[in-house]
Amino acid sequence: MPETPRIDVRGPRFAASITAVLLLVATFLSLIGISTARADVGWFAYQPLSGERYAPDTWAVSVAPLVARIADPGFLLLLVVAVLFAWGVGSPRTAPWGVLFRRVVQPRLAPPAEFEDPRPPRFAQGVGLFVTVVGLVLHLASVPWALPIAAAMAFVAAFLNAAFGLCLGCQLYLVLQRAGLIGRRRPSPA
Repeated sequence: MPETPRIDVRGPRFAASITAVLLLVATFLSLIGISTARADVGWFAYQPLSGERYAPDTWAVSVAPLVARIADPGFLLLLVVAVLFAWGVGSPRTAPWGVLFRRVVQPRLAPPAEFEDPRPPRFAQGVGLFVTVVGLVLHLASVPWALPIAAAMAFVAAFLNAAFGLCLGCQLYLVLQRAGLIGRRRPSPA
């Protein structure tokens, strides 16, 4: 059985640090954007054609045109983060934060003392991709609060990894691996 390649444990933590900052900004932007605003306040106060006011319990995201939902700064930044997660899943060797770590940061550090299997961090990128895409799709489907909740969930996971080395997606990978659902080849039936 071929040996699994190992990666420097500091690389995923470095990437999680940058990702956490981006997700914190995306959470803030989505909290002040149309995802959490009421339709009867601000520029959504009047319907464009009829001039009638929206009911006080109407969310801005539910009456905003698709273009306005897409142009929301929180949506755009979370979309960029989702693309970065997809890049990390599809081609981790060329993902921007990994390349930056290997070319700029790692040469300035002492040789790595710890290595890890690259599959759990890659799986964690997939979990981050799933969470952010669900938030993006629900936002486009006019679900209030979906965008900031998804961004905040992804932020918490990235922050825990960056600050404490606790990778929630990696832990999920290990649980699924122990259950025999991923990561191990099952013996073929005799």
